[in-house]
Amino acid sequence: MTQTVHPVAAVEAVRWSPEGALRIIDQRRLPGEVVELDLRTTAEVAEAIRTLAVRGAGLLGVTAAMALAQAAALAADREPSADGRADTDRVMGAVRAAAATLRATRPTAANLGWALDRMLARVTSAAESLEVPAVEPTAAEIVAALQAEADAVLAEDRAMCLAIGEHGAALLHHGMRILTHGNSGALATGGLGTALAPIYVAHARGVVLRVYAGETRPLLQGARLTSWELTQAGVPVTLLADSAAASLMESGHVDMVLVGADRIAANGDVASKIGTLALAVLAHHHRIPFIVAAPRTTIDPRTETGADIPIEQRAPDEVLSIGGARVGAEGVAVHNPAFDVTPAALVTHYITDSGIEHAPFRLDVSCVKIPPPA
Repeated sequence: MTQTVHPVAAVEAVRWSPEGALRIIDQRRLPGEVVELDLRTTAEVAEAIRTLAVRGAGLLGVTAAMALAQAAALAADREPSADGRADTDRVMGAVRAAAATLRATRPTAANLGWALDRMLARVTSAAESLEVPAVEPTAAEIVAALQAEADAVLAEDRAMCLAIGEHGAALLHHGMRILTHGNSGALATGGLGTALAPIYVAHARGVVLRVYAGETRPLLQGARLTSWELTQAGVPVTLLADSAAASLMESGHVDMVLVGADRIAANGDVASKIGTLALAVLAHHHRIPFIVAAPRTTIDPRTETGADIPIEQRAPDEVLSIGGARVGAEGVAVHNPAFDVTPAALVTHYITDSGIEHAPFRLDVSCVKIPPPA
């Protein structure tokens, strides 16, 4: 009999503050201290995303949706004009400007763009639903529609994480040793996470697992974030240097590699945290299952293959320094891609909120209600 124990995330990475600000955990400060930031403007949200105070594919989508709702509310809160049309135009202008600013922050993450497009489409549908189609929605109606949609995005993300966890837990058994990379847990989503969600569900059911977390250079998401949140949840975790993964596999101590994704092409190629490709190649060599866990919204039907995925290049200082101490020689050149692309041929299964899947995916692009970027 399948148990129906539902785990609760050990941390809440994003939520509304009592005053209506967008409240996040500042992930740059972990694990040394847990600090929450209240973001009140689009500029503050964009800076938080660019500097990785908030990160993770799912969480970027949730944050983007909430940020657009916030931008609309701030624009509507100004002194109302005598012309209601002017108020509507002001709010819509603020929403479109906020979407453009946020879209430019992290080009690889599919969920961020998906959430922005969904929120913009919600404004359009709000206008179409009016009894008099020629009448534009009021500023208050736009705010209400975007607030409801942002709340729906957050609720759906939580449900999606649980669904991934439920489906993925079926692949896990007592005593299994799982190697993960980057951070695809509660700190990366609005709920349990993606790659860590099956682990949390299995743990809640009493399944004893051993998780190995690669440190994930250069920003150490595995060391700072994954090992911290697993420890908070009481899941046994062992931290290792990225370069130790091969010997760990060779010694027979890894039964599965389980990772998340920032974008998945229609053919199944996976863009994920830099270093994921190396693990996929190693897993293939050692005949270890390589599993990708992600919501279906991470599958981009407009991206045919991994070659079409834009890869973000980040600042040289992230490689040249660790914890503020310089480790690279003066004058040395730096190559610092944030992601790499794992070919679909190296992926054993994909765990989505729809179940266990294989590539290429059945995607009806005509049913995906995503308007082209403005």
